[in-house]
Amino acid sequence: MSKARTSNLFFALALAAIAFSWGCSDDRAMAPSTTNAASAASAPASAPVPSPIPVASSVPADVPSSSLVVTGPIIVEHQLDLTAQRDGVVTKLLSDVSSRVKAGALMAQLDDRQITANLEAARAKTRGIDAEIRDLKAEAEVVQADYGRAQRRWDLGVISEEELQHAKYKAESEQWDIKRVIEQRSTALQEERSLELELEKTRITAPFSGLVARRYVREGQSVAKGDRLFWITAESPLMMRFTLPEKYFGRLHHGQKFEVTSADLPGEKHTAAVREVSPVIDPASGTFEVLVELAPNHGNFRPGMNAALHLGGNAAINDAVKPGVNPGKTP
Repeated sequence: MSKARTSNLFFALALAAIAFSWGCSDDRAMAPSTTNAASAASAPASAPVPSPIPVASSVPADVPSSSLVVTGPIIVEHQLDLTAQRDGVVTKLLSDVSSRVKAGALMAQLDDRQITANLEAARAKTRGIDAEIRDLKAEAEVVQADYGRAQRRWDLGVISEEELQHAKYKAESEQWDIKRVIEQRSTALQEERSLELELEKTRITAPFSGLVARRYVREGQSVAKGDRLFWITAESPLMMRFTLPEKYFGRLHHGQKFEVTSADLPGEKHTAAVREVSPVIDPASGTFEVLVELAPNHGNFRPGMNAALHLGGNAAINDAVKPGVNPGKTP
């Protein structure tokens, strides 16, 4: 009896302990939520969020820029590396750096002895074919005369029909021989022309009038087809090519003039006129291309120098300019 009473007492104490532990855990779970709610409610009161303040612009949006400048290199239309059109050995140099040449002037000579010999052989072959044609034509006249006599003898009944046909076909054969040799002459003339073109390739001539800026070869040097020989450049007209955003499209026209300066020549100012304006806008960049040409009296300006084109002084351009916009760039 006492054992049963003791176990019941122990069981009651265990239930009381479990109930007490559940009550404590509920209190701890509720405490953070109450604290968080209070913190959330008090946050706006302690740190209010400031409202946006409009930033005042120091420059009004409708005031045009007065310093619209595009910089870039000065270029010329004609400027290239003159290359060898065939293999050979340089036998003579007639132009050097800083020398001025006219269009078509001989600048260098490659060894042409083999080509000259082949060309003379081809010309001799053509002359031989011409002589053969004259011989065949003379023989054809004889055969044609024989055919005429054969026809008259046939009319008189002196010869047979077989002899007449023989004279006829021989006359026709002579005409076909002449046509065959004439075609051979055409082939020989084309071979002769091909060798003449190869001979021209041994003569290095200036493609345009200009200044020799560099020389890449020396006498006696062996060159291959495509090797650079000279760098030749024209000296005028001087130009600048650049692009502008599409917002300026339609505000530049042919002949419009602008001022050009260079940081390397601070004392010089020159005039450039619009030569070309692209009729379309590049969809990839949203820009269009402009080409201007400097006046002939361009002083000490030279191809390759960096220059600045001042577009801000033109009212038609200023109307489209807004502050903070990159006016343009060279391609």
